[in-house]
Amino acid sequence: MADQGKLRLGVNIDHVATVRNARGGAVPDPLRAAALAEEAGADGITAHLREDRRHISDADIEGLMAHLTVPLNFEMAATEEMQAIALRHQPHAVCIVPERREERTTEGGLEVAREENRLAHFIAPLREAGCRVSIFVAADERQVTAAHRIGAQVIELHTGAYCDAHADGRFEARDAELAKLREMAACAHALGLEVHAGHGLTYDTVAPVAALPEVRELNIGHFLVGEAIFRGLAPAILEMRRIMDDARG
Repeated sequence: MADQGKLRLGVNIDHVATVRNARGGAVPDPLRAAALAEEAGADGITAHLREDRRHISDADIEGLMAHLTVPLNFEMAATEEMQAIALRHQPHAVCIVPERREERTTEGGLEVAREENRLAHFIAPLREAGCRVSIFVAADERQVTAAHRIGAQVIELHTGAYCDAHADGRFEARDAELAKLREMAACAHALGLEVHAGHGLTYDTVAPVAALPEVRELNIGHFLVGEAIFRGLAPAILEMRRIMDDARG
């Protein structure tokens, strides 16, 4: 049985930067959001530096590395440019994600099984630099086992299909996706991988994922930034923390 200890919450601040960039200028400041998230009990901060810099900027990463007192989870594509940036900053963790310029947000998990050799060589210098390497994957055994073979220490299970099915009222499909998440969390844990999960989670969908005993961390961003418009960022995070803890308890 997996450890039933405290489930960590990583708060993704990408979409604070999205709002800032919509008008230009310096507000709202993602670093201020990160500080508020820390104060509200976030266990880490997640930021995705995209190749097109559509939200988080290089300066944001510089500021986060300089001022955060909780770990930074640096999401990035598997490109030479991003590898160089990660090696320069050496964040606590790097999460390798798929990235297409035409997508609005990350649409699925990384294709690891077809690119094992390239990805194994790509992540080796990151591990040597002391970064914990996470791979963002669908709840698919081929991808989970491939992530283990290439030397990742962590997988983050993509919860988007589960959340989308819930939002659309396709409850049989939702339950089937949750069953996949449950099975792959257990599979990854058995392989010695630390298990994280995230993408699209809301107050309505987080509890069943938080209850999975193998999951050690959830990364949540867009929903919390949206909810912050109505109730403030700290209260939004505190409510998510409460639901997670209740589900875990």
